[in-house]
Amino acid sequence: MTQRPTVVIIGAGFSGLLTALHLAAQPDGPRVRLIERAGRFGRGTAYSTANPDHLLNVRVANMSAFPDQPDHFTGWLARHGGWSSQGGFVTRGVYGDYLQDLLREALETVGADRLLLEQDEAVEIHRAPAGGWRVRLALGRELEADAVVLAAGVLKPAAPAGLDPALLASPRYRADPWAAADDLPADALDVLLIGSGMTMVDVALSLATPDRRLRAISRRGLSPRAHAPVASRPPEAPPSGSPRALLAWVRARAEEADWREAVDDLRPHVRRIWQGWSPRERGAFLRHVRPWWDVHRHRLAPSVARQLAAMTRTRDLTVRAGEIVSLSPVGDRIEVMWRPRGGQALRRLTVGAVVNCSGVRGDIRQTGDRLLRRLLDQGLIRGDALRLGLEVDAASRPMDREGLVHDGFYAVGPLTRGGVWENTAVPDIRLQAADVAAHLADALRSDKKAA
Repeated sequence: MTQRPTVVIIGAGFSGLLTALHLAAQPDGPRVRLIERAGRFGRGTAYSTANPDHLLNVRVANMSAFPDQPDHFTGWLARHGGWSSQGGFVTRGVYGDYLQDLLREALETVGADRLLLEQDEAVEIHRAPAGGWRVRLALGRELEADAVVLAAGVLKPAAPAGLDPALLASPRYRADPWAAADDLPADALDVLLIGSGMTMVDVALSLATPDRRLRAISRRGLSPRAHAPVASRPPEAPPSGSPRALLAWVRARAEEADWREAVDDLRPHVRRIWQGWSPRERGAFLRHVRPWWDVHRHRLAPSVARQLAAMTRTRDLTVRAGEIVSLSPVGDRIEVMWRPRGGQALRRLTVGAVVNCSGVRGDIRQTGDRLLRRLLDQGLIRGDALRLGLEVDAASRPMDREGLVHDGFYAVGPLTRGGVWENTAVPDIRLQAADVAAHLADALRSDKKAA
């Protein structure tokens, strides 16, 4: 076993777990050390929820962890009880059970000496003098590795504009939307949700009570659309082209069939299309099309959409388009000054609590994550030009301050959106995890032969 190279994977959510499983499945593959600071191996934030209203936003038929085994998840469901499906959608907690089962099977198959689980926080990565890498953990240990994979997952949303620093320590302001329902003050019966996307939907479902009123504000006031009641037909490949040409194609296809089919036709080709666009074209897409793409591409299970519609009808949830200008504490309330979209006059709103649901942080330069902050300071990583995450090459290797990549250093998951755009959902991440594992294993075998 000492002759096997070692790969350290930092983060044991979906991205890190899948990369580890692909490496462990290779008989001549490396030893893998999977580092997770939260202690939830295999679930991550997305699949740790026990809320029965938190459904997957992709049908079970497309949720296999392995792109070459499309029936893997549905086969697992057939062998396990204790779950129910709502129109082809199961809860995210059930999917977390599936991922932990995959981890258990891998440990039983390859053994704990080839797949090691480390509950700790990686706080520093640097090159070893004799080659390879060293990873320092918060408890003081240093791990030697032939390769390192960053799989940090989804970073917390950026702080909203105009946030009074005094609110950061207040229980009435929640910077972490995924912990918002745990212990809001009992008198917080009117809550502002900043953002109106998928994160807002999760938080709204978690916070909903008969006597609570929720208000969401986002720049355009757009909320996710619903999936069709049944799965769509097989996709049709879109042509290559500029963002304007692709938008015209989607509109034309939507006139021929359901708009969902037109959007789904694009899904398998998003990475190719994105990588074929110039920086200027990518920027134009983000400025003009992204909000509309997000709400049509990342859709709700029909039953969740019905719940949301019912909350909107009863005004338990209202969604407005506008811009937050300031958030300030006023006694046991929070004063919100905001400007409706298209207007100039400010409006004042007072609420009992505020939850930041503005979505995935993109600008890595603003991160508060200790490891990423350290890597930025070292110059081992840099943000991409469009502030979506890390700048990576075609093999998912982070670029350093000078635009160079380093052998044995990779990144997977949402951190790499700048290189592939769509990389927050299972169908996209599973492809990247398999590609990175294959590329990494080949590189390590080549290094071993050369030695």
